[in-house]
Amino acid sequence: MQPFASTSLPDGLHSRFVEGVNGLRMHVIEAGVAAPGKPLALLLHGFPELAYSWRKVMAPLAAAGFHVVAPDQRGYGRTTGWSAAYDQDLRPFAPLSLVDDVSALVAALGYRSVSLLVGHDFGSPVAAWCAMTRPEMFRAVVMMSAPFAGAPVMSAGHAGAARDEIDEGLAALPRPRKHYHWYYATRAADADMRHAPSGIAAFLRAYFHHKSADWPMNKPHTLRDWSAGELAQLPTYYVMDRAQTMADTVAPHLPTPEQVAACHWLTETDLGVYAGEYGRTGFQGGLNWYRTRFDAALTAELAKYAGRTIDVPSLFVSGAADWGTYQAPGALEKMQSHVCRDLRGCHLIDGAGHWVMQEQPNAVIDRLHAFIAQL
Repeated sequence: MQPFASTSLPDGLHSRFVEGVNGLRMHVIEAGVAAPGKPLALLLHGFPELAYSWRKVMAPLAAAGFHVVAPDQRGYGRTTGWSAAYDQDLRPFAPLSLVDDVSALVAALGYRSVSLLVGHDFGSPVAAWCAMTRPEMFRAVVMMSAPFAGAPVMSAGHAGAARDEIDEGLAALPRPRKHYHWYYATRAADADMRHAPSGIAAFLRAYFHHKSADWPMNKPHTLRDWSAGELAQLPTYYVMDRAQTMADTVAPHLPTPEQVAACHWLTETDLGVYAGEYGRTGFQGGLNWYRTRFDAALTAELAKYAGRTIDVPSLFVSGAADWGTYQAPGALEKMQSHVCRDLRGCHLIDGAGHWVMQEQPNAVIDRLHAFIAQL
């Protein structure tokens, strides 16, 4: 496996491998170079994303004086040293293990601290756990699209019972449903997506479109509570029809050729990068992150941090058309009122859905620049 060719990346970005990162050979995309006194900005992607997802904001951050690094995290892209098996110990994919990966990357890059840590989607809770558990290393954190409600406060057994109750409630609805976390934990999910009937590129195009501001039905709002009736208001990419796969779910929302041509934020070249990487690796690495949420022992380890807060400067950024802000009822409010003790703002960006730094990169950079100026 080779790094990306320079011609595959925007100007000012380059790709390389970093050896010895907590057992990984980690692929990273960089902007700027390390130099004495230059601060490090570290960008953590989510699912189904890659380091490449940060391509539009990296050069502007480098121009602001940062050495900017975006890794393919464990389970993704060109990073190797992890197992794609379904039947394995999930501990390496658990949040605290991912914090170890990020910390090891910082050290391997020659730094002792990160001046700006940004996480999107599932990268958001990883960034939050980094800031909560190692504030001396991670000096400021930005969470995107996924509010962080803190460590679980219930025992793992009670959490499991609550999940089962929700699943039963969704199944009993007049239109039977299931939560996508449950689906992503199944053995079949990887093959369903990797071998989607329409092909992996069409599957990803439909998935990205369905969760973006380009899909006109994305009009998110607050949900009252964790109940089947409330969760059923979520789009089917979050609360799926019971009998469908994710490929089935998004296929009706494949954009037309005219819509694809008008899509400024995800070109056919961009899509080809995602399709090529996931066609090679499959999705199981990323899906294993979701599966850790159903592991009682790993949940109990997180519960040890109940009551811990994020005390470093923090920021939340999401798309105004992103249901991710509200998909976990109460999480946004808890993050604002209890978890983040130095929250500098919550910004919902117009014209963006879930893929905020790709859909509206200039607006994201503006929010990051304003946050950086306060540090």
